[in-house]
Amino acid sequence: MNPLPELAAFLESLPEPHILFDREYRILAANSAYRLAFSPQQEVVGRRCFEVSHHFDRPCDQAGESCPLAQSLRSHARERVLHLHHTPKGEEYVNIELTPLPDGQGQLNYFVEKMAALPSVHPRAGEEIALVGRSPAFQRMLARVARVAPSQANVLLLGESGTGKELVARAIHEGSPRAARALVVVDCSSLPEALFESEVFGHEKGAFTGATHAKIGLAEVANGGTLFLDEVGDIPLSMQVKLLRLLESGTFRRVGSTELRRTDVRVIAATHRDLDALMQQNRFREDLYYRLSTFPIHLPPLRERREDIPLLAAALLQRMLPQRRLSLHPEALALLLAHPFAGNVRELRNILEHAALWCDGDEILPEHAQEALSASCAGAANRALPMPPRTPVTSKTDAEAACTEALPRARREQERDMLQRALQEYPGSRAMLAARLGISERTLYRKLKAHGLLG
Repeated sequence: MNPLPELAAFLESLPEPHILFDREYRILAANSAYRLAFSPQQEVVGRRCFEVSHHFDRPCDQAGESCPLAQSLRSHARERVLHLHHTPKGEEYVNIELTPLPDGQGQLNYFVEKMAALPSVHPRAGEEIALVGRSPAFQRMLARVARVAPSQANVLLLGESGTGKELVARAIHEGSPRAARALVVVDCSSLPEALFESEVFGHEKGAFTGATHAKIGLAEVANGGTLFLDEVGDIPLSMQVKLLRLLESGTFRRVGSTELRRTDVRVIAATHRDLDALMQQNRFREDLYYRLSTFPIHLPPLRERREDIPLLAAALLQRMLPQRRLSLHPEALALLLAHPFAGNVRELRNILEHAALWCDGDEILPEHAQEALSASCAGAANRALPMPPRTPVTSKTDAEAACTEALPRARREQERDMLQRALQEYPGSRAMLAARLGISERTLYRKLKAHGLLG
């Protein structure tokens, strides 16, 4: 008996996109949800999956992607991967779960794939930008997001300021069974110790001067949903034990009350601080750290994903100034690619907004980008340097040199200190040091020479 018609009918009854295909990658059946999401205008049955999903002419693992079919043939088990798929709305990250269907002899001839778009990769109303990127570092981070989101595990997001930790927290929340309930954000860095307990756990009427009525805390507001503790490294030490009790037992007490209350929350924490160092200084509880870091995710800084800058810049310009349809001149983009971006995506946004103010046309030119970069390098005073005469930028290294020449004195001193520390910490070859710093070896030589650090 041929099982394929029954399998095809079963897939059609499922609400999520599913396809059935053979070990030659040929699609044998696709349900309505799949056709609507990925190929509403063109028939997919009979075509190979990598042709439809990626517009490839060869299997994924021969074109730089991980192939769940190849993995399943080796493991004889279910496999999950994150892929960037073509859709009618553009490219989207899709979480794929492949299930092999062994026959009576244990042979794997047929496979079923279930697909789910990763939430929050596209911007929501009121958000400046969503998660955007296709660099290896970004995809590794996103794969961890896709893996942990459906679980109930606590997550610790680690990364520099401006790397998008709240966006990642939202993606995890929206990919979880708690997505229909609230994601409640606690900005731990803005709450003094006197207010932290009241804000997070609530208080009773008369608990302290000014408490004219009872207040529900954010931990209770998040019941059934997700509690996002942003900058968790700033939580006062005296409050950490109460947060630990919440994580371990789901219980807490409002300020001024002896009644033990319960709440059901999943906790996502984020910090740019070195929690290991804080624990060594007895400023962060070790037991709390292990409760929070069930599944840590490192968010890469922008300098580790420079190939994402063109995508991010285009998305930011579209989001900030949709009416202008601004684009970047190639030389302006080269200047951005050479910039260190200590402030990460947040700094990129500020630079683009500054450059757009200088631009009267529909293209941000190199002088506009240089003006914005000089202002960014000037620091908090934000004093723009005199605009240099426009000179052709013919390569990435030329752009790096142009950016370096425009740095103010304070920035030069900061760069010299950074290079000195790097030389001490990485005494190996210049090629390895350049790779570590995310610049070319030629640019590293030029910077060392400019600062008198050539040995």
